[in-house]
Amino acid sequence: MIAQAIEDLLASKQTDFIISADKVANVLDENYLDHALLVLTKVRYAKIPVLDKGQHFKGLLSLAMITEKMLGLEGIDPSVLNQHQVKEVMQTEVPIVTVPFDLENVLHLLVDQAFLVVVDRNEIFKGIITRREIMKGVNYVAHKLEQEYELFPKNYGKAEND
Repeated sequence: MIAQAIEDLLASKQTDFIISADKVANVLDENYLDHALLVLTKVRYAKIPVLDKGQHFKGLLSLAMITEKMLGLEGIDPSVLNQHQVKEVMQTEVPIVTVPFDLENVLHLLVDQAFLVVVDRNEIFKGIITRREIMKGVNYVAHKLEQEYELFPKNYGKAEND
């Protein structure tokens, strides 16, 4: 359980944690892999969200998933990319959070993920929460905690031999 003072300070920054969908590079599940390769190369991200035409979140796509499709017995064959769609190679088993989200759950999930996908209750993609944005919040708490709260050690005022 997060200490109440820390949760309150982080909650004041909670809207800053989500990078909105309109600022996040993505591809459609029906896009061909040659297009997805161009997008991933241009934005230089390790993974990007995959959406359907209705903006519902469907999965994640990485450069490694695309290059795996190009590998053959004779070497690398990029000509196959225009024959396969994103939905054939995307990762579908990924943790997601729904708005409104539980901050403690987000902190636990970000231990193993660079970012989390945020959706609404209809699974419409709303954006992502990155470790970077959470770390900015932690930095805020580290600098603001003693300005907002008086902190005392638990053994404050006790004799050493009690």
